[in-house]
Amino acid sequence: MSYLLLLLTRRFMLYFLLTWIAAAISLLITAYVVPGFTVNSFTTALIAAAILGLVNALVRPILIILTLPFTLLTFGLFLFVINALMLWLVGFITPGFVVTGFLPALLGSIVLTLVATVLGQLVTNVR
Repeated sequence: MSYLLLLLTRRFMLYFLLTWIAAAISLLITAYVVPGFTVNSFTTALIAAAILGLVNALVRPILIILTLPFTLLTFGLFLFVINALMLWLVGFITPGFVVTGFLPALLGSIVLTLVATVLGQLVTNVR
């Protein structure tokens, strides 16, 4: 029984690590494509990906609840604004990760979502 638990834990940790690396690579690709969106190094991308995950887990749900009327009025399009704000916040917190304004944050969040979705599918297929 403990061998099965150890095997499942190792698979989960490998999946977690691959997902984290995919998120960092997504940030690097987004920085390459979007002007005004800068990531200094792969290490910075790893740190920013971890902080982005925490911000999306802790702050984003609160903002979604607080802005629910706007989201409903815009048929969900206001979620793009929330995603851009989360990205902008991470750029403000993380040294070496710069988002120069709201428009790069908005465009960056869209590109980041597309790239992360594709890379996430690759990670899921490896699993």
